[in-house]
Amino acid sequence: MPNTSPELHRAIGIWGAMMMGLGSIVGTGVFVSIAIGTAIAGPYIIFAIGLAAIVAICNGLSSAQLAANYPVSGGTYEYGYRLLPNGIGFVAGWMFLLAKSASAATAALGLSGYLMANLDSTDNDLTVAVAMGVLVATTTIALAGIERTNRVNVAIVSFTLLTLMIFAAAGAPTAITNFDTNLSVLFSFREFSVPSLLHATALMFVAYTGYGRIATLGEEVNNPHRTIPRAIIITLGIAMLLYLSIAVVALGSVGAETFAAIGEDQMASLRRVADTFTSEEQGWGGLTGAIISLGAITAMLGVLINLLLGLSRVMLAMARRGDMPQLLSQISTHRSVPVNATIAVAAIIGTMVLIGDIELTWSFSAFAVLIYYAITNACALKLNAEQRIFPIWTAWIGLIACLGLCFWIQRDVLILGGVLTGLGLLWNRVIVTRNN
Repeated sequence: MPNTSPELHRAIGIWGAMMMGLGSIVGTGVFVSIAIGTAIAGPYIIFAIGLAAIVAICNGLSSAQLAANYPVSGGTYEYGYRLLPNGIGFVAGWMFLLAKSASAATAALGLSGYLMANLDSTDNDLTVAVAMGVLVATTTIALAGIERTNRVNVAIVSFTLLTLMIFAAAGAPTAITNFDTNLSVLFSFREFSVPSLLHATALMFVAYTGYGRIATLGEEVNNPHRTIPRAIIITLGIAMLLYLSIAVVALGSVGAETFAAIGEDQMASLRRVADTFTSEEQGWGGLTGAIISLGAITAMLGVLINLLLGLSRVMLAMARRGDMPQLLSQISTHRSVPVNATIAVAAIIGTMVLIGDIELTWSFSAFAVLIYYAITNACALKLNAEQRIFPIWTAWIGLIACLGLCFWIQRDVLILGGVLTGLGLLWNRVIVTRNN
């Protein structure tokens, strides 16, 4: 492995970039977070999905124009250093590492939860052990190289979308039959709570943020000025329609109260809903539950692969700049992979997996990712007229929404986020400054 840090190879087109984005989005967000959000906002999780989509679109437009103008690995970490005071750039990179590591840990635990549901096991220690094994396997895949990893990702995303289409088709008759009982409350606004809605919106926003995976691969995308904006917008549009469809079918089939209870009891929420699609007149038998479990497992496998890739590229960028040890800036010339950075982020994710609390990891991810994208929008506001692709008001909406939603997450998560942010700044000031 050389001591120099060569550039990464451009090997991804618009289709591959879009599938990378969907691979990061269509996973934990649909199979885990909708149930968590329903426990907070009840049937109004449907509104939360829509509001989160609006925030994500504004942030996506900011990310797209920044990535088109600065097509390098590192995402907002790099933009922060180029457009904002240096300390802000470091905070962006640090928050990205924390947010997406927590998301990856949630994906590993969620995958393991669906697998354990198939085996009728509720042993939490075994669930954590399986999640660690999955993390080791996905790290091995990520180390294989970007082109081979991209082919695996396309296959995973395609299968996941197929399973979700089967879920929606199987559940639609039940959802339509039970509409008056389970979904008519949406129009009466009984038990509607603005704080609960905003809390759920913050958690659902995380479910969309896989589009940032496209921006962090700016150094590996062909024709980034054209490819990145289009891929991000298409990816977000598909994700929004998918989340709304699955939420309507799940809530319409079993009701918000039952769906929320399922989400709190164990991780395989959509599997439990799919198991209700068993009447002979629907013709699905018990097959839908098995199919959705397999789709969840492959989807969150794809999420893990994509997050490992994105996190390792941010770690690579931070090491190149001296914010992380220089050892992490090395790239394998044979596979064009930042091996050391990939292993380092896998270790961080593994530490979070050991916590074993899927709601805590997802909530912490929400806090950190909202701070990260607030910085993204602040960077977009610094672009000049020639660089700007979209209206400036989209960045202002994104900035205000991200900062505002932060304060609706539970207090203990805010305290934890503040502590870890402080530790990051301490690292930057004491250790990095001394090394430089």
